[in-house]
Amino acid sequence: MRNLGQALWVELLKARRSKMPLMTLLGFALAPFVGGFFMIVLKDPDMARRLGMISAKAQILAGSADWPTYLGLLAQATGIGGIVIFSFITSWVFGREYADHTIKDLLALPTARSAIVLAKFILVLFWSILLTVAIYLIGLGVGVAVVLPAAPAQTYWQGTITIAVTASMIVALVTPIAFFASAGRGYMPPMGATLLFVFMAQIIAAAGWGEYFPWSIPALRSGMAGPEYAHLGVISYIIVLLTGLLGALATFAWWEWADQHQ
Repeated sequence: MRNLGQALWVELLKARRSKMPLMTLLGFALAPFVGGFFMIVLKDPDMARRLGMISAKAQILAGSADWPTYLGLLAQATGIGGIVIFSFITSWVFGREYADHTIKDLLALPTARSAIVLAKFILVLFWSILLTVAIYLIGLGVGVAVVLPAAPAQTYWQGTITIAVTASMIVALVTPIAFFASAGRGYMPPMGATLLFVFMAQIIAAAGWGEYFPWSIPALRSGMAGPEYAHLGVISYIIVLLTGLLGALATFAWWEWADQHQ
């Protein structure tokens, strides 16, 4: 694809020179620290009694202060928070050209539009992977810091797989957000769509149809609704993949054929 390397380099420079990578890291980093707080509460019965309702909520959400519970909380935070954070990243990567009024300049370059879109998707993927790895490593550090009891290697391996699969699903689901950012020409339409999808995911999951709604599936896979819901059928994975594929195709089509006048 013509000039893909140059397009990707430009996108990386835009991200590096902005405050967005730091902001998204700080926002996502709350997850392991909140999980660590719950672990501290559960380890200290006296503190739990003093905190009252907070301790009760921690007991409901966390269960016990150990690595399986803590990694489960981290996966659940990825399943919900990741949708918002990754969608925010996608909205910025695809919407900033319209917000900054640089879209005409970008399209005037001797670079294929498909290369520009692919470069943006690669940046979103790379950014999301780095954030997930960073949060996972921070989470391990927090778990060690709060002195959680040792666990078998299988526990860490299973927790790692759950977080990785959950994050991968969310990355696939940001492609429709890229389309809304492009067609909506800015930040607000994709973020509005994200909030709508998250809201619908909660309702549809509560109604018992979450395994068939794309934005409910990552949270179910993370174990948020219970371990029995974490084992999804093949149809759920197919739905996520098809949603990601359709979102990507729609975004490429918009950039190739839509009238891009300002």
